[in-house]
Amino acid sequence: MPIWIPITIAAAFAQNLRFMLQKHLKATQLTTGGATFARFLFAAPMAVLMIVTMANLGWDVPQGSNRTWVFVITGGTAQILATMLVVALFAERNFAVGITLKKTETILTAIVGFIVLGEGLSLWAGIAIMVGILGVILLSDPPKLAGSSNWYKRVFNRASAYGIGSGALFAVSATSYRGASLSLNSGDFIIRAVFTLACVTTFQTIAMSIWLRLREPGEMTRVLQSWRVTFLVGLTGVLGSLGWFMAFTLQNAAYVKALGQIELVFTFAASYLIFKERSTWREIFGIGLVVVSILLLILVIS
Repeated sequence: MPIWIPITIAAAFAQNLRFMLQKHLKATQLTTGGATFARFLFAAPMAVLMIVTMANLGWDVPQGSNRTWVFVITGGTAQILATMLVVALFAERNFAVGITLKKTETILTAIVGFIVLGEGLSLWAGIAIMVGILGVILLSDPPKLAGSSNWYKRVFNRASAYGIGSGALFAVSATSYRGASLSLNSGDFIIRAVFTLACVTTFQTIAMSIWLRLREPGEMTRVLQSWRVTFLVGLTGVLGSLGWFMAFTLQNAAYVKALGQIELVFTFAASYLIFKERSTWREIFGIGLVVVSILLLILVIS
């Protein structure tokens, strides 16, 4: 089995834990901006510490180019906006459906990857991804509007807008991170991933600090006061991001994101067991289609 597959699964699991913690913060203590900032506040120093430690241990730290910094800023900004949309989405739909709606990022990553990096997909991989998208379409239909003749509101609603919007932005960030990692002048996939992660999270922390200081005075203080949870958000965030960055360095970002939909299995379990949320049969069928698409993709690329 290619090493990027277990790395991606581990990253998806860590990311699911992070979103669970952010949902808790959004529901009980912080604004959308604050819950998003919590994602980066502790992740940045952890990532910087990793790169400094690796340098002291004799690893050859790569150097970036102008192309690297363009990808870092573009990807970092897109991820901030995408994370804010996902956190806002939790107020519209339950945890499992919210995470599934953002999985439109899979097909969108394939499109962005082709445009920016010239990376295409095989026919069967494309079919596997489209099966998953069918599941996402089912999940975009709000339960309270099910059976309504107003199809426009059923398909184009705030939840689906947040989900598709976050998916598009996550697609841009995934492609940018792969581009940034590949643009470095040296190093194996581990040091490239850690270096890119340190640069991205540092930029994101600075950008979010400025935003909150100007737009939401006092929110950074509330984030720090919730340090027990925000530290865990940062820890799970940096572990998940490190996994994603390593996988992006090794494989086409669209394949990585498609396999990453296994996060839905973890999400559905968390929604049912921890948040005590119940999904409709239509939502379960939609999630099932996404899982089938993951299994098909693994068969195709293994």
